[in-house]
Parts: sequence; C-alpha cells; structure tokens
Amino acid sequence: MSNTFGTIFRITTWGESHGKAIGCIVDGCPSGLELDERDIQKELDRRSPGKSPVTTERKEADRVDILSGVFQGKTLGTPISLLIRNVNADSSKYEAIKDLLRPGQAEYAWREKFGPIDWRGGGRASGRETATRVAGGAVAEKLLNKFGIEIIAYSKEIAGITADVSGINLSDIKRARAIIESNNVRSPDLEAAGEMEHAILAAKKEKDSVGGIIEAVALGVPTGLGEPVFNKLSADLARAVMSIPGVKGVEIGDGFELARMRGSESNDPFAIKKGKIFTPTNKAGGILGGMSNGMPLVIRAAVKPTASIGIKQKTVDYKKKKEAEIEVTGRHDPCIVPRAVPVIEAMIALVLADHALVSGHIPRRLL
Repeated sequence: MSNTFGTIFRITTWGESHGKAIGCIVDGCPSGLELDERDIQKELDRRSPGKSPVTTERKEADRVDILSGVFQGKTLGTPISLLIRNVNADSSKYEAIKDLLRPGQAEYAWREKFGPIDWRGGGRASGRETATRVAGGAVAEKLLNKFGIEIIAYSKEIAGITADVSGINLSDIKRARAIIESNNVRSPDLEAAGEMEHAILAAKKEKDSVGGIIEAVALGVPTGLGEPVFNKLSADLARAVMSIPGVKGVEIGDGFELARMRGSESNDPFAIKKGKIFTPTNKAGGILGGMSNGMPLVIRAAVKPTASIGIKQKTVDYKKKKEAEIEVTGRHDPCIVPRAVPVIEAMIALVLADHALVSGHIPRRLL
C-alpha cells in the first residue's frame, strides 16, 4: 500500500478515521524555513469539520503538534513529523452495518485486495485522511510563498449552480481569499453561494448529497517546471488531485472544451510586453508540453456527491454473501466540495514544491 507522495519534497500520511490519531511526515523540506504550528493550523482550520450547516456534525479541532524537524522556529532539513489527534469519533453507527458494502465507497475493493478492514467511518479510506495532506501541504505552501508562488481555490459549481468568477481580481489574492472564505461554500460569487448553500441543505434534509467543481489557480509559477516526456507537471498535478477522495475528473486550462475547438481557436498566441514573453489568453492553463510556461496554472476538479447518505440503498452483505438494504446514519457531509477546497490547494502545493526543488528553482538550503 502506497502512503508516500513526492520525489524530493515528500509526504507520508498515516492513521484511520476513528483511530487514536492521524499524522503526516514531511521529508525533503529545505532547512532554514521559518515554520511553527500556526502556519499549519490556519490551513487545518479551513478544512476542519463541524463549523457550518453544510458540513458533517463531527467536531474535530484538528490541533496539530510539530514533533520533529523544527528547532527555534526554523526547519532543520530533517523529517517534520505532524500529529493530529482524533477526539470526536463515534463508531457506534457503523457496528450494525460493518458487513454491508456501502455503495460508492472503497470497502468492497479494499476487502478484496487487502482482506482486513477498519470499518469505523471508512478507516484509512475516509476523507478524514485529507487533514494530513492539508498539514503537509501547509508546509509546502509556506515554502512556495517565500518564492512568490501562491495558490487559491474556490467552489466554481455545486449542485449544478455555477459561480460567476469573472469578478475575481487575483492580483489582490488576499482580498479574493477573504471573499471566498466569507461564505459557507467557499464561492467567490456571493449570490451563487447562497443558492449553493440552499441546494446543499435541501439535499441534507432529504438525506441525500450533492457534488460540484473546484477551480484552483496558482500564481507566480516560474517557467520550466516539469519535464517534456514523463514527469510532466500536468500529469503530476492530475495524479495529485485525482488522489483526493471523491475527485472523479481533472481539467487543466480549458480542458475538455479544447476538444470542441479548432487549432486556430485553442492556441494561445504569444506576445511580448516590456521584454517579457507571455500569452494574452491562457487556454492551456499555464502548461505547454508538460512544462509550466509562466502563465497562471488553472486546474479544475470534479467532485462527486458524498457516498454516505441516509437514503435506503440496495447492497450486499459481504460476510453472508446475500443481497441486503443499507441506511447509513453516521455523521457525513452532504457536500464535500467546500471542505475539499483547502485539500486541493495542498496537493497542488506539494506538486509545485517538489518540482521547484527538482528543477533547482528552490534551493535545498535557505539562507
């Protein structure tokens, strides 16, 4: 089972949803980076559950402890161990359905591949695991910010309701993030945000769930990250985002819309301004031939509706090998899109930090 991601800047995550704790080991972070728990906690707070009507009722503070790799406020270049304790797990709702295969969940494939399974809340396959990615990604983001690279993501669509993002001024990323974080669904379009929240709550009332699309933009990415054949930046970004539970599709730039265009429409023309080459349009999403071209990276992820729902569904009793019905009654998000926003930012940060170290754009030691 693979639990490690990255080449130079690597994370290894561990822990189960209802275990004593979850955690992340960050390896390959350059020495000399200023870092403390507050840098990580602010990102974990964005992902943590139980903070609004559109999220699960499970309340986890997700307090992080840095156990190693940092001394006197700076990284040492040694492994950074991050610990997050589980304090509000309730396994009682899962006891009665532990042998029933939950539709849309990983349980069947997990049982067939590994045999033993932690049936409490999804175990290792639970979305709870993404807190560790956010913790590791926060370290990567702190490193990238030092070199002028910033990442921002938001809910572009939920339950078929699409946000108008034309008004986002990403040159003022602080203000843009404030608008996104001002509502429960993390949408930059406040009118659409209200409609999205209403749709989520309506699904929740009906014991159902909804999905959506998250859009992320990375600014300040230097030209030349990634390789032209294998180890393409686009391929690694797609792999990273697709590894997030619930993500079923990834687009870069205009993505699938490019398939409906002619070359004369899809190509981004080159121009020059004050001696700097750029493309006035960005249909390629900041990547050409697998390498960054200096334009903003634009990535979209399709997130499916939460699999655990209260509506009765047909399934199979895995132990008895007979058909059955299941009604999931635990605490679950009616829509995971808002809480997945910081997770996608974290995974993009991990990829960019890794590629920046591989290419030499970021040194192994910070002065």
